[in-house]
Amino acid sequence: MAPSFDWWAKGSHKGTPVVVKMENPNWSMVELEGPSEDDFLMGNTPTGPREKARGKNAKQLTWVLLLKAHRAAGCLTSIGTTLVSLGAAIRRRLAAGRTDADNDNDTETDNSSSNENKTVKTRVAFRCSKPSITVYQQSIGAVCNLDWPKSKILVQVLDDSDDPTTQLLIKEEVLKWQQEGANIVYRHRVIRDGYKAGNLKSAMSCSYVKDYEFVAIFDADFQPNPDFLKRTVPHFKGNDDVALVQARWSFVNKDENLLTRLQNINLAFHFEVEQQVNGVFINFFGFNGTAGIWRIKALEESGGWLERTTVEDMDIAVRAHLQGWKFLFLNDVECQCEVPESYEAYRKQQHRWHSGPMQLFRLCLPDIIRSKISIWKKFNMIFLFFLLRKLILPFYSFTLFCIILPMTMFVPEAQLPAWVVCYIPATMSFLNILPAPKSFPFIVPYLLFENTMSVTKFNAMISGLFQLGSAYEWVVTKKSGRSSEGDLVSLVEKEPKHQRAESEPNLDELKADIQEEQKGRKKKKHNRIYTKELALAFLLLTASARSLLSAQGIHFYFLLFQGISFLLVGLDLIGEQVM
Repeated sequence: MAPSFDWWAKGSHKGTPVVVKMENPNWSMVELEGPSEDDFLMGNTPTGPREKARGKNAKQLTWVLLLKAHRAAGCLTSIGTTLVSLGAAIRRRLAAGRTDADNDNDTETDNSSSNENKTVKTRVAFRCSKPSITVYQQSIGAVCNLDWPKSKILVQVLDDSDDPTTQLLIKEEVLKWQQEGANIVYRHRVIRDGYKAGNLKSAMSCSYVKDYEFVAIFDADFQPNPDFLKRTVPHFKGNDDVALVQARWSFVNKDENLLTRLQNINLAFHFEVEQQVNGVFINFFGFNGTAGIWRIKALEESGGWLERTTVEDMDIAVRAHLQGWKFLFLNDVECQCEVPESYEAYRKQQHRWHSGPMQLFRLCLPDIIRSKISIWKKFNMIFLFFLLRKLILPFYSFTLFCIILPMTMFVPEAQLPAWVVCYIPATMSFLNILPAPKSFPFIVPYLLFENTMSVTKFNAMISGLFQLGSAYEWVVTKKSGRSSEGDLVSLVEKEPKHQRAESEPNLDELKADIQEEQKGRKKKKHNRIYTKELALAFLLLTASARSLLSAQGIHFYFLLFQGISFLLVGLDLIGEQVM
């Protein structure tokens, strides 16, 4: 419906008509005709045509301004429902949330939990940390059930925890498998220096290691299929220069919530592109820290496990590659595991994954330059392996979309072309999501969330590059235990066979303690508040309002949705609640 209105019908001159298009609830001006010749008539008297024209033009300007105000109001009402729906959640988070300062105060507590990283390693090898007490039973069982001659496999359970209950339960599980004929040993460290690297280094120093040729490593929430060794170990035969055979991860909880779906997109790209392509053309990629088999000779010649960074897996891979060893990635061999379901756990994981590589880059750059590998391999390692994904992309996303773009809304002279704001990030997101075609419906949330995560990644990159305090934090990533089909209660309900009298626990008391702990955890679930993300949400939403008033089209929508994304993350409304 597009009626025309004659605003000044009383005069003989009809003035300048305005045509509007009415689309309830928005009013948008479609056409404004130019002034008529009479509007520019000059008169010598105050009451002449010139004064009348001035009055009419003033009225016209008033109506134009009113129309623009209606247009702005209409656009704002279109997002009002969304903001109101967040209102109740915001009040709850502000009343009961925990800020970044609280998170920092919890660092000591979190680090004490991280020290409980019980590594389970087989000879072939297995690593078990404590994301959940329910996890270790299924993981140990999966490793002990590997289809391989019992006389040629040794399972080491490496326990770094200082929790007597956890130690007792793991010992009982190991004893059960020993009585069933598995060649398995339990190893506990009293001095827990070096986190995972220190634990693996200690285990490799055992005298019986010299009797084995390969070592396979599995984290606590990883459950290899029985044929895992039969599908991986043969690739070493006849390839004496192969140091590592890496299997792909599969995730049992990838469809659990939006956060796990977005993680699956990133990890699918990591395996399908980064590792598979580099494995084929360069025979090098970063060791994932688990679900891989190492030739022990290669570990020893490369210097073994070092405790100098929080990414010991990447460290040993770089040093082995510089020694001339080759890596093989098997995309068709999968090992079941989990991804973090809470934003707090994912945030800490990403901080370590981006801070550690920058630490390592500082340490390894001179060795890479002096190494005897080809110029192309040096370029690949420095630019593609270290800088592109870990430094350049987080820096680009953070500075462009979180700082430069919103600031240009307040400086009219500054202009960013639409292709910078739209085409480049859209192309990057499209390429990242290609290895996970079922995730295409989530391409827009993925783009917005990756820009949001650039704050955490940028901060981690800076702390690692300049050796700041947070670069040395090693926090175990909390998992929900969904990869474990059993439950701790079912474990304590089954009294172990042939249990030694001196180590027999009071199972009823233990069961009661566990149930009480589970109830307490449910009560302690809460959402945190992340002040950096909320500050950027305020900046982006303010910039979007400024963009709306200046009619900056596509910039308004991008800033609006990016601001909402920061708001959701800042209020911890993505993923599960943390304990």
